[in-house]
Amino acid sequence: MEVLLAAMAFMPIIITLLVWEIVWKLIALWKAARNNHLAWFVCIGILNTAGILPIIYILMNRKSNDN
Repeated sequence: MEVLLAAMAFMPIIITLLVWEIVWKLIALWKAARNNHLAWFVCIGILNTAGILPIIYILMNRKSNDN
């Protein structure tokens, strides 16, 4: 019973991290597809990095979208 209560205490953190990862991943995947960056698209799609890799991609490639 105590283990269940301890697991329930972490649920808001897990859900927040999950939403964070999904939002950044979808934005980065969309931008990688639009820029024809297949390697980035595959890496972002496969690796789960809590949003770090998608954020790096977006920051590195933000100039190419300012057309």
